[in-house]
Amino acid sequence: MASFKDPSFQDRVASASKAKQKALDQLKARPSVDEALMATRRQKRETREQALEEERAAKAQEKAAAKAQKASLKAAEQAATDAAAALKAARLKPSSAEEMKAARDARYAARKARK
Repeated sequence: MASFKDPSFQDRVASASKAKQKALDQLKARPSVDEALMATRRQKRETREQALEEERAAKAQEKAAAKAQKASLKAAEQAATDAAAALKAARLKPSSAEEMKAARDARYAARKARK
């Protein structure tokens, strides 16, 4: 005797086949695809993708321009630093032995004056 809480194997197989048949019937009852609607959706998607691609390209171009500007500023700063270092080196380096002796004597005199 079969009860509600303990269905037999045949009851379970029958209910499974009924569920499968119901799912198949629902799938077959679905309306067919409307080609005009699909074409408009496809067109909208393509225009949206094209707009996104243009936006990405504009952002990439802006980023490249900012990078180039930053590089040129850095190069100008480096050139200014190099020029300042060369000028300092030229000022610090005496050209003759007399100038070297005069610079040494001036440092010696400054040191004596501090004491």
